Amino acid sequence: MTSTEVTTESEDSGPSGYAAARLRLLQGEARSGPPRRAALASLTDDWLSALFASATAHAGVRGAALVAVGGYGRGELSPRSDLDLLLLHDGSADAGAVATLADRIWYPVWDLGLALDHSVRTPAEARKTAGEDLKVQLGLLDARPVAGDLGLVASLRTAILADWRNQAPKRLPALDELCRERAERQGELQFLLEPDLKEARGGLRDATALRAVAASWVADAPREGLAEARRVLLDARDALHLTTGRATDRLALQEQDQVAGALGLLDADALLRQVYEAARTVSYATDVTWREVNRVLRARSARPRLRAMLGGGRAPAVDRSPLADGVVEADGEVVLARTARPERDPVLVLRAAAAAAQSELPLSRHVVRHLAGAAKPLPVPWPAEAREELVTLLGAGEATVPVWEALEAEGLITRLLPDWERVHCRPQRNPVHTWTVDRHLVEAAVRASSLTRRVGRPDLLLVAALLHDIGKGWPGDHSVAGEVIARDMAARIGFDQHDVGVIATLVRHHLLLIETATRRDLDDPATVRSVATAVGSASTLELLHALTEADALATGPAAWSTWRASLVTDLVRRVAAVLAGEEPEKPEPAAPSAEQERLAIEALRTGEPVLALHAQTETPHEDDAPEPVGVELLIALPDRPGVLPAAAGVLALHRLTVRAADLRAVELPTELGGSADVLLLSWRVAAEYGSLPQAARLRADLVRALDGSLDIRSRLAEREAAYPRRRGVKAPPPRVKVAAADSQLATVIEVRAQDAPGLLHRIGRALEQSAVRVRSAHVSTLGANAVDTVYVTDADGEPLPAVAAAALAKDIEAALQ
Repeated sequence: MTSTEVTTESEDSGPSGYAAARLRLLQGEARSGPPRRAALASLTDDWLSALFASATAHAGVRGAALVAVGGYGRGELSPRSDLDLLLLHDGSADAGAVATLADRIWYPVWDLGLALDHSVRTPAEARKTAGEDLKVQLGLLDARPVAGDLGLVASLRTAILADWRNQAPKRLPALDELCRERAERQGELQFLLEPDLKEARGGLRDATALRAVAASWVADAPREGLAEARRVLLDARDALHLTTGRATDRLALQEQDQVAGALGLLDADALLRQVYEAARTVSYATDVTWREVNRVLRARSARPRLRAMLGGGRAPAVDRSPLADGVVEADGEVVLARTARPERDPVLVLRAAAAAAQSELPLSRHVVRHLAGAAKPLPVPWPAEAREELVTLLGAGEATVPVWEALEAEGLITRLLPDWERVHCRPQRNPVHTWTVDRHLVEAAVRASSLTRRVGRPDLLLVAALLHDIGKGWPGDHSVAGEVIARDMAARIGFDQHDVGVIATLVRHHLLLIETATRRDLDDPATVRSVATAVGSASTLELLHALTEADALATGPAAWSTWRASLVTDLVRRVAAVLAGEEPEKPEPAAPSAEQERLAIEALRTGEPVLALHAQTETPHEDDAPEPVGVELLIALPDRPGVLPAAAGVLALHRLTVRAADLRAVELPTELGGSADVLLLSWRVAAEYGSLPQAARLRADLVRALDGSLDIRSRLAEREAAYPRRRGVKAPPPRVKVAAADSQLATVIEVRAQDAPGLLHRIGRALEQSAVRVRSAHVSTLGANAVDTVYVTDADGEPLPAVAAAALAKDIEAALQ
């Protein structure tokens, strides 16, 4: 029986109606947040005090106390929190009597279905265990008396705190390592779609660790906003417990809307943004605190040696090395020079930040706070020096991130770039994305910094990388909205009219190259011309190529690959030729290669499919080995209906991912003097995992699929049913549309759907039933989302009329429902 199942006082096994009172408290809407947690702790104290009084009278034990530790000790009881209790005794009572006392306290707690973390110890045992187990020591730092001998508890607290402070040089590095290991396992709360509010970095565990550091007197965490951040995380956990009825700290996707509603927030995105903001505050405080702890401990260990070297004299003054005008390095941090005057120097914020990033040094928290309070606002547009310092900051690579985070923590970024507020801590629901929107933008600039040697205007590349997704804070197409915002921001930063236009173009079309390369037929002259028209100049194309790579690399591992890079490079080469005045390469009906002709002749002779597999590689860079960009699968077979769905289905059964497909017919002479059509299919495929299947096995299954003895639909349905599905997460319905590609060669049908085994097979079946010819197919998958583009014609090889094309799109969409 759980506490939430108790509905009447008669069901309560506690001496004071605790279960019913607890239920009323948790169901009441009048109190929530800190007042409810404090009330729940107080209610629990009263019940346990009564239990303790009754138990001690029965067991005849004196010199004992009931102590709340950990979260309960701090008075932070969430609805499903464990009760962390220590039964402390002075050792004078008989062991059996102490055991009886413990049982008469623990069992009523268990009877109510409450989780209990308990121990029974003397003060000496408690200190010994704390000395051996860091987690025990951390829990005891928050020890609070609930009932019994208050003096016994007070003396233990004094001893534990003294031990903690005396052992700080050894214990704090161990705690730091513990926090790092946990962060490595759990990830960063501020970037996770399903964060663990307690264990992830920036969560409640880290907030508690900061309290422990403060108790050591070695260093103190930045207090600004920390209490509020802790409250936000605790409130979210309270709502999560009440929503799920479980003691969980993981904010799962299917529960986020309910939790948001319980907290009075608009939706799950508002919830995540609030939680991310809190986690970011805790994470920044954690970074600053541990940096200070390590500095103090280094100084303490070095002091005796310095005194010995100096004969007991005073330690030398800290060196201050100049870094920039008004900026110096002191004791491993970037601080302001004594002559700096931020109230008269509006560029000082950016100059200090750029110097810190270029030097790969942390920007002192005290300096950032001082600048936030005293710095003079920059004029609009910015002076040239400010613009140059921003570019220097963005071009520093990985060192940019901690400096940017320090500025964000004190609100300096939104003061410099007001539109940044719209993307600050904004979640991205696509699991392909590793970061929130704002961090992704910074990461894109970091990636772009390594590509600056490829472009003539690295400053435009870096700023465009920082702004390319700025439109995600606004409704509608983020590229369209972003173009307008980027134009205003670039002008604010001080770029001239021409450069503002280039940055706006880069932001507007930052997805153009990757989407065109992976979803369109590059042999179609209209495709290349449309990109050339949008880009406008060779210099902008150069910048867009680098931005495309930086954006993809900053998105996550699924967004970029050697194969994608090769497609984009091929597209850029073609577009550059058009911008140089050349005509787009026209797709001639080229004669089949020698191998294709051999396969076609063999297929015509046998009347059966013939297959060949070839690994494709990219030209190596310098001394590197060439990288595989996929496998080319060639299939030749006599022309007949059902080839595309059969071939796509067989590849899906063998767990081969289709990246691109080209289909064409060649006419070959027959032995009787006539001619016959042979279909040539050229596929670019990759294995989902493991090695590639043998061509003979693929051929055998293709033969069976074509003659109907292999039921591909049933086999794929079984596979799809076996795929794990996240409870409560429903994929949006598929969307199929006729793309406005202006192709003169074919009609372009674009399919957006949840990726699943055999998706291209299902599309192929729908196309087959509509009696159209497929010229080529292009497959792009990001995470769980697939965008498949097929170029189709009528039986005569002409693009479909508009009405027929629209009807075909509807038929495919219906087939995928």
